[in-house]
Amino acid sequence: MMETEQVATAARLLTHDTFDNKCALRPIMDQTTSRWATLIISALVAGPHRFARLHARVGGISQKMLSQNLKALARAGLVARHVAPTNPPQVTYSLTELGVSLAGPLTDLIRWFGQHGDELLAAQQHYDGQQVC
Repeated sequence: MMETEQVATAARLLTHDTFDNKCALRPIMDQTTSRWATLIISALVAGPHRFARLHARVGGISQKMLSQNLKALARAGLVARHVAPTNPPQVTYSLTELGVSLAGPLTDLIRWFGQHGDELLAAQQHYDGQQVC
């Protein structure tokens, strides 16, 4: 599909104009397509995780950033937070049905980066080599 066809298809499918800076979906789109949110959602595809397991799985994320992203994803309806009535309470995070529907495209994106990693790095190296000070 050509890029213009993809844009036209996206515009038809969206009930909101995400190209408009006043679109109510823009902040949600920004939060759910961030580097951390994408990795969190992809990690949860394997099943429910407790906070510590997610923190270990998503390398480089701070506990504060993980907590902020989980709250944003829960607010968007993509992640469910389950609290077990134990002492201390055990909190488990999982994808909602809506989150599962987003996980496929996001994991496809991550897979694409894995498949084209060498090409991307070579392109950057080539570009950087052509830069004149």
